[in-house]
Amino acid sequence: MKVNPACPCGSGRAYETCCGRFHAGESAPDAETLMRSRYSAFVLGREDYLRATWHPEKRPGSLDLDASPSPKWLGLTVKAYMPLDETHATVEFVARYKLNGRAFRLHETSRFERVDGLWLYVDGEIHE
Repeated sequence: MKVNPACPCGSGRAYETCCGRFHAGESAPDAETLMRSRYSAFVLGREDYLRATWHPEKRPGSLDLDASPSPKWLGLTVKAYMPLDETHATVEFVARYKLNGRAFRLHETSRFERVDGLWLYVDGEIHE
């Protein structure tokens, strides 16, 4: 029997039925789901997905996910999801990672916009 790996986003579901389906081309139904799938894409090194789900006005030229040293992502906690209207939402989260043996936390409130029916990451405010 084939064992399906757990999704990196921390949902408790199998990757292929959670974020894997969005990485394969299905559209995320809301900003929180998109944010979780983007976290999983960082964990898995899916620069193609990250760039495709970034608002074109804010999309960087490259992400250098292969840069060394690279973070080891340890987990994601969604603190708040707030739909603002039909096309805008924010997601506050904490992503934990290790870099060079030291533990860090990325605490961000991300802004998302729905464009032509697709949720896209716009930018985020980092909390100290």
